[in-house]
Amino acid sequence: MPVGAIDSLLLKNLFGTDEIRAVFDDKAYVQRCIDVETALARCQAKLGVIPEHAGDAITTACNKVTLDYDRLSRETEIVGYPILPLVRQLTAACNDDVAGYLHWGATTQDIQDTATIFQMKTGLEIVETKLRGLSEALRVHCRKHGNTVMAGRTHLQHALPVTFGYKCAVYLSGVQRHLQRLEQLRPRCLLVQFGGAAGTLASLGSGPDIGVQVRAALAKELGLHDPSITWHAARDGIAEIINFLALVGGSLGKIATDIAFMCSNEMSEVSEPFVPHRGASSTMPQKRNPISSEVILAASKILRSNASLCLDAMLTDFERATGPWHLEWVAVPESFVIAVGALTQAEFAISGLVVNEAAMRQNLDSTRGLIVAEAVMMDLALHSGRLAAHDVVYEACKQTIERGGATTLLEVLRGTPQVTAAILDDRLRELCEPESYLGAAKRMTQDVLSLTS
Repeated sequence: MPVGAIDSLLLKNLFGTDEIRAVFDDKAYVQRCIDVETALARCQAKLGVIPEHAGDAITTACNKVTLDYDRLSRETEIVGYPILPLVRQLTAACNDDVAGYLHWGATTQDIQDTATIFQMKTGLEIVETKLRGLSEALRVHCRKHGNTVMAGRTHLQHALPVTFGYKCAVYLSGVQRHLQRLEQLRPRCLLVQFGGAAGTLASLGSGPDIGVQVRAALAKELGLHDPSITWHAARDGIAEIINFLALVGGSLGKIATDIAFMCSNEMSEVSEPFVPHRGASSTMPQKRNPISSEVILAASKILRSNASLCLDAMLTDFERATGPWHLEWVAVPESFVIAVGALTQAEFAISGLVVNEAAMRQNLDSTRGLIVAEAVMMDLALHSGRLAAHDVVYEACKQTIERGGATTLLEVLRGTPQVTAAILDDRLRELCEPESYLGAAKRMTQDVLSLTS
């Protein structure tokens, strides 16, 4: 019976998808281990390390084997690793003339690491697909809302006007960088593992080159990259991939944080897609909680925690670690499932996001022009210097707040001699329009949209 959220009957579809769970399923992992064993046999047979017919014979036998998973589980508990118990069953399935050549010159970690990299390769393909889906969903909002002016906020206070399209372009730029990172890390991290007991490939004999040749052939056979040296005691590649997923989670967490705040009744600027009873409360009929954002925020924290585990797993001792490797067994599958789940939730939320332009405008105007105080200050500074201009506009803002009611900053500024003496009324009215103080927001939004990644 599942005991974790990613496999829970109740929660699994909030935190993951069937597609990514299938990649990291126990039986899928065992099959990857078999794939590595058979690929190794074929490569060694072609290079004359084992008899020429052994490669295909071992592959045929292993692909037909019916494994006893209960036995495999019991023996793994005893041995501490699944490869020796697996090799026993695979060897028994092979003809006697080739059985002895299975797992030739390999060690447990060679098989497990390569199987894990195999899984991670497929997992990253799914992550890439999800990132591209999210990218397209964000592009729609960038285009549609490039002129939708809203309040930009710093420290949860109104700062300067922005557009919702600009806000989405900031999100999109992060997704674009993640796609670049993903492409860059593949040749650096998706490395085949084959080194033998201490990584030196000494067990293959026949000179110093044959082991390296087998490793290169194995990498090509499996569609992985060939490292310059055995990496089983250098875990930076695994750590980089899981930290990459944590970075993705961080970007998703930022988006979810913004959406959750903007969904609040006080703002009501956006809402997650409406699905009957989604986000409902068992006691408060009016509730429509931002469920996708909440799940994404939880996922983001889990991903950062798992990234830390994989950094700890890098602290291996000598040529075979005494335990840190095991941290990856927990962190890697969970991180991929959680990351894909979070990306799925993000794509769902962004694709169907309801944007309330009227509320954005109402909130923008709620501070009665204070949001463009900097615009007035910078224009006035051309006449009086920045510091003096700051003091004049600061006092005007103070009066606007204290008078309350319908008093606007423009009205106060029109009664300020230092301002009217320097700025004509038409210019002052223009400065107090949020649409006039967007800087390069629209240009930068277009620049992001012009990128293809």
